[in-house]
Amino acid sequence: MDKIDEAIHRIKPLDERAMSEARTRQDNLTKPQGSLGQLESLSIQVAGIKGEPRPRIIHKVIFTLAGDHGVTRSGVSAYSSDVTPQMVYNFLRGGAAINVLAKQIGARVIVADLGVASTLEPHPRLKDKKVAMGTHNMAERPAMSQEEAIRSIEAGMELVEEELAKGMDILGTGDMGIGNTTPSSAITAALTGVDIVTVTGKGAGLDEEGRKRKVKAIQKALALHHPDPKDAIDVLSKVGGFEIGGIVGLILAGARFRIPVVIDGFISGAAALIAASLSPQVKPYLIASHQSAEPGHQKILQHLSLKPLLNLNMRLGEGTGAALGIFLVEASLNILNEMATFAEAGVCEKI
Repeated sequence: MDKIDEAIHRIKPLDERAMSEARTRQDNLTKPQGSLGQLESLSIQVAGIKGEPRPRIIHKVIFTLAGDHGVTRSGVSAYSSDVTPQMVYNFLRGGAAINVLAKQIGARVIVADLGVASTLEPHPRLKDKKVAMGTHNMAERPAMSQEEAIRSIEAGMELVEEELAKGMDILGTGDMGIGNTTPSSAITAALTGVDIVTVTGKGAGLDEEGRKRKVKAIQKALALHHPDPKDAIDVLSKVGGFEIGGIVGLILAGARFRIPVVIDGFISGAAALIAASLSPQVKPYLIASHQSAEPGHQKILQHLSLKPLLNLNMRLGEGTGAALGIFLVEASLNILNEMATFAEAGVCEKI
């Protein structure tokens, strides 16, 4: 835990001076005050995160972390775990949705194996951070040990540290893991106290009978393991996933290095719950890209007091929502930096 504790210790509040200067400039741009809504508050938030009154976004990085889940053996997914490694190769070939959207915004995609349940072929663009060959079936035993949970978080932190030297002005979180909406629902129920049925959706295409099996598996896991809502590592180890732990690490490291963290949908949201439980100081560093179609995600956003930038009924994951969110962050900063003030433009202000 030393690495995690050190990162948490180094997370500082947002820079009030930078935010004040950004707010003053926003209020003096050639528009009615507040007329650009969240684009204004977003630019002010990023100024505070980066400690710069007029920050710019050049280097954009999206991390897509992969892991498998033993709970798929309980019939909680419409797809088999074989799809996880197949999609990892698709990411590496550039054929997935995240590759298309990342290319559009000029972001590099970092693909990492945190716990795929098979041996992946070496690839120059694949980061090997495998903790284990997938989690255990949480409906029968804890998903992982506490040591593995800690290792998964540290692996996510290492990914950020390794990419910093190449430039990183903003990071987006993404995931790939068949069955991972099940641990995400379990984490959400454990940490928010919301009823399991309410936070459990159909994932990647379950029918109603499949959703009921999923609910039963989560109910069994929570009743069997009693994850402690006051101990985020305990929750992660008992009902989590390796890629979820990795995203926790991305969030902690992002906040530690004053990097805006644009979180994707439900799985990234579950990771954000754990990260915020470990360190409430991370919350101001989080930007919710969108509200997922998964019902539990809305509860996560409410619990973290995050307002999503978009609601497009998306539920793909991979970091696709984060890519769109990064585009909006960049747009907000372009407004802040490039739009003229009333004085600069010679335009009369409000009477």
